[in-house]
Amino acid sequence: MRFGIIAGVCAALLACPATAQTTLASASAVFVEHVTDAPGGIAARTIAPAQMLRRGDRVVLMVEWQAQNPVADITVASAVPRKLAFLDSSEESLEVSPDNGRSWGKLGELQIADAYGTRLVSPEDVTQLRWRIPRHEIAQGRKRIVYSAVVR
Repeated sequence: MRFGIIAGVCAALLACPATAQTTLASASAVFVEHVTDAPGGIAARTIAPAQMLRRGDRVVLMVEWQAQNPVADITVASAVPRKLAFLDSSEESLEVSPDNGRSWGKLGELQIADAYGTRLVSPEDVTQLRWRIPRHEIAQGRKRIVYSAVVR
């Protein structure tokens, strides 16, 4: 997998519904996480801009936004590309959807039905992410949301 998946990840990364009076600027980036052994047996984690992704790579996706003239709360949303399995988010306000946005909830609370009955949604089930950003937080300026995933 080369540039195509990276371009697809960037394209699916951000959708920001906001009110008509709020001006929202956003940017996104995809990084690959590398783990190397450091002296003393401690693993060192670094990230580098993604140029090529392979199955099993752990990626870090950053969504940065800045809103001007906030008149209401906003929602920052991101589709999780099919080639990625969601792992975690830097924001507690995260809500997930396992069904392309038809239902939303928190991991550990949201349930889905499968062939074996009803169960909690797992991170691998997640197809969409969204973060609700309160107006008072928007007024503070730029914000960066980070989430991680693994290449399937």
